[in-house]
Amino acid sequence: MAAVMPSRLAALTRLRCSIFQTSYNPTGVRTGAKYLRARLRGPSMLKYYPPEINLAQIARKYPELEIVDEVEEQRLQDVEDRKKRGKGAPKKAKTKADSRRNQRKR
Repeated sequence: MAAVMPSRLAALTRLRCSIFQTSYNPTGVRTGAKYLRARLRGPSMLKYYPPEINLAQIARKYPELEIVDEVEEQRLQDVEDRKKRGKGAPKKAKTKADSRRNQRKR
């Protein structure tokens, strides 16, 4: 039995790629097609984790429930304590001239 010529095999491969809509890559160069064809992981990861409950939004929406967000209360208390010790954030400048003056003092 006679061996098939390589040019005929290449033509057959090219034709097969055009019929089945695959990429023709005779040199075997890495293209990343495997990863581009793969299913996206993001949607299934989002479905895996339950949605986060935002207590602040619920408290604003239903004020009659009188829900207290302990984490926010603690944060506000910490900010107030820092201000009493003089470690709080500086006051915002009301005009550009004020902000320039504050820049020069530093």
